[in-house]
Formats: sequence, structure tokens, C-alpha cells
Amino acid sequence: MNTKKFSSTKTYVATDDLLMAVNAAVTLERPILIKGEPGTGKTQLAIEIANVLNCPLFEWHIKSTTKAQQGLYDYDAVARLRDSQLGDDRVHDIANYIVQGKLWEAFVSAEQPVLLIDEIDKADIEFPNDLLQELDRMEFLVYETKQVIKAKQRPIVVITSNNEKELPDAFLRRCFFHYIKFPDKATMRKIIAVHYPDIKKILLREALETFYKVREVPGLKKKPSTSELLDWIKLLVAEDISAQALREADPRKAIPPLYGALLKNEQDVHLFEQLVFLDRRNPQ
Repeated sequence: MNTKKFSSTKTYVATDDLLMAVNAAVTLERPILIKGEPGTGKTQLAIEIANVLNCPLFEWHIKSTTKAQQGLYDYDAVARLRDSQLGDDRVHDIANYIVQGKLWEAFVSAEQPVLLIDEIDKADIEFPNDLLQELDRMEFLVYETKQVIKAKQRPIVVITSNNEKELPDAFLRRCFFHYIKFPDKATMRKIIAVHYPDIKKILLREALETFYKVREVPGLKKKPSTSELLDWIKLLVAEDISAQALREADPRKAIPPLYGALLKNEQDVHLFEQLVFLDRRNPQ
């Protein structure tokens, strides 16, 4: 087992409770289930764990059509049929048509790997349960060849979810759970400093003030995330937008400049125009 502890990096700011959760999951040898708003760094976390612990990384990005079996292996029967019609000698060994999945690749890694199962809630409701045995026993059978694939070293398993659907209780019991809270202003300043160390303090202050005002608007269909804030700041810097422009008092310019990086639909734009800056111009 890797005894090195996970810590924040130059490119990833992790809170103390997140560091504790990751290291606890590694110690317990349990998958860590990470939830949080989109854009809070759930997927990036697995990449950073692999970098800090110097482990190979295997990424399995889940889609609505993904089946658990694909994480183990695929049997390409179509290719075998085609080769048989062409008289290819490969058809005599079925192993030639077994395609390794991400769990297989992680299990046979010579070094302890990090295995990312990304957005598990996108798949069918039975998907997590279908992986229980393999993640518990760290082995599986290839039925076509009767080969048992055992993990050389137990992977550090990072599972992310956007809470699109509930996960089964049996699956949850086997995981160490952590919810990444949306960063407060102090943490967000640290995150921005990683990406834009030379940003003017007054611009940063006004940008954060506007950003959190946007997030506080009741009824938004989609609150802007950390990644969208970083995009917006990049544009503010590139276009040399002043801090004064973010404090604009002209009602015709109530919407923040380059708002398309933050607000993603017209309903949210209208809501923001009507509520946030009206409130700002009518203090109690």
C-alpha cells in the first residue's frame, strides 16, 4: 500500500477535510465516493492524487450507455466472425478478441494505480451494484478464456457523482464518502491565485463580489461554478476590464461584462438583471 499522504499541489487547492477524506480512504483501502457541484474539481482530484502519490492513472468516464462489463473486458465477437470468414488463423485463439477494460488495466498494473470511475450516476441504476464483487474481491473471471484476473496491487479507487440519481445502499456502504463543498471566498482566492498569480487585488475583489452575488440569486437554473469563474477572470484579464466596470452604476449596464462565461441561459440572464443589481441599487 502507498504510504505517502495526499496533499494540495501547485495546481490544485484541497481543503483540510478533503485531504483527510482521501487519506482515510487510502488507509481503509475503500473507494472514495466524491460528490459536489459540477466544476468543483471532482475529476481533477483523481489526477492530482495520481500525481502526488506518483501512481499511474486509469480513467473510466461513464456514459448513459456504459455497462459494468465494459470496465472488465469486451469480447469482440464481430471481429472474430469477420476473421473466420477471411480465414485468419487468429480465430483459433479466442484471447485475441478479448479487449481489456479499465479495471483490468488497473488490476494488472505493476505499480499501485489510481482508478477513476467518473460520473457513475450517469449509468443505469444497476451499474454500481454490478461492480460490487469486483471492487470487493479485486478479481474477476474472463468467462471466454476461464482466466482469473487478480489485482497485483489494490488500486486507489476514486468515484465521482453529480447526484443525477441515487446510488444503491449496498454500494454506498463499501465507499468512503466526501462531499466537496462549494469554495468560500478565502478558498476561492487561493484557487484563483494558482491560475492567475498576478491578478490585481482590486479586480479580484470586485470579480469575487459579482460572482457570489450571481450565485446567490434565487431561482437560477444553473449556478456558475469554479471553472466558469476561472474562465470569466481569464476574459476580464485578457480584455483589460477594470474593477470599476464591475461596479458599474449605469442601469443599462447592470449585467456584468462578458457575462456569457457565467450565465448559460437567457432565463438566468433576465433573473440576474431584475434581482441582483436592482437590490444593489436599492440598499435597505
